[in-house]
Amino acid sequence: MNSEPGYLLVVDDNEMNRDLLSRRLSKKGHRVQVAESGARALEMIVDEAFDVVLLDIMMPGMDGMEVLERVRGDHGPDELPVIMATAKTESEDIVKALKLGANDYVTKPFDFPVVLARVQTQLAVKKGRDALAKAHRRMKKDLEAAARIQQTLLPAQEIDIPGVRCVWRYVPCDELAGDTLNVIPLDQGITGLYVLDVSGHGVPSSLLSVILSRLMTGVPDSSSVLRTLRDGSGSCEISIATPAEVARELSRRFPYNKETFQYFTMVYAILDMERHQFTYVSAGHTPIVHIRRGSDPVLHTSTGPPIALVPAEVAPSEYEDSTVTLEPGDRFYLMSDGIPEAHVPGGEEYGEERISSTLQGCFDMDLDASITRLLDDVWDWMGGTGPADDVSVLAIEIEG
Repeated sequence: MNSEPGYLLVVDDNEMNRDLLSRRLSKKGHRVQVAESGARALEMIVDEAFDVVLLDIMMPGMDGMEVLERVRGDHGPDELPVIMATAKTESEDIVKALKLGANDYVTKPFDFPVVLARVQTQLAVKKGRDALAKAHRRMKKDLEAAARIQQTLLPAQEIDIPGVRCVWRYVPCDELAGDTLNVIPLDQGITGLYVLDVSGHGVPSSLLSVILSRLMTGVPDSSSVLRTLRDGSGSCEISIATPAEVARELSRRFPYNKETFQYFTMVYAILDMERHQFTYVSAGHTPIVHIRRGSDPVLHTSTGPPIALVPAEVAPSEYEDSTVTLEPGDRFYLMSDGIPEAHVPGGEEYGEERISSTLQGCFDMDLDASITRLLDDVWDWMGGTGPADDVSVLAIEIEG
């Protein structure tokens, strides 16, 4: 097996063996250092970044087994391969060395082609692992950067809506999430709110999530789906789109794709404080939980299918607006399915009824504290394992 040259350390108390191995390995293009004792080898391993160590077992003072044990205290087999060299052929020595973390062994007198082949094998394996580790570090760095970009698309921690208290939580299960949420000022007294959940996990889901976040902005131009062109008095003007219009426009821009089979659920609402109305559309999304003092919780369910889930000719994406008249103290919780579908180790899901009961039970708490109580209860339900799916919650409370 051919491999790139490596930086080798030959450890042997016999000068002839050291000289023989170092000269012949050097002729094969390797850079070679030698150590005459176990103690000297440990010093050199601290100071130098060797690729492979060829270590004699039988040495006076500190033998090869003790050296190997100490090396493995700081360097794993993947980080620093060690090939043991011994004049003995008893299997117990070989077994002991392998149990202590040796990568391979050769026997004396040396058969140099065998020594060279085993050195090259360990070099090739190590260099492959090093390249994989480097790629992993680069990928992790890229994922962390992408996650920071996703975070910038979330709302500010302090959301200022006159007459409304608004809080949120966003807990991705991986570096990148398919969930996203936001609160968007649209006009005087009018605010848009949404929670989105893209199918799947990882990079593909997060890419679509970011695209949708860019489209779901309040900017008054054609790029935002929250605005629409309307004819009026002989001219076109940009005005606020209804939630149903938003869902229909997203269905138009993101049709069913049999190649990616990527879809998303969404709940989008417009909070109109002038008219005291909460108008929403839900595309296959987790129900909105509506808590009103003195009344049982109400679950406002889907008004249409998930977007891009099925071909339009099979199930046209028809969406209708639903409106709730606001009263002081009303609370609305918009969330992704990471909460109702959280399950115990045995398989039972947390479920919508448990969500409603938990939130109703902490109605007298501060809105932020009620979300904390809900998530704590969900984590306890899962046995403290943490979310297996992205978790997003956006909650509002009407003051007064």
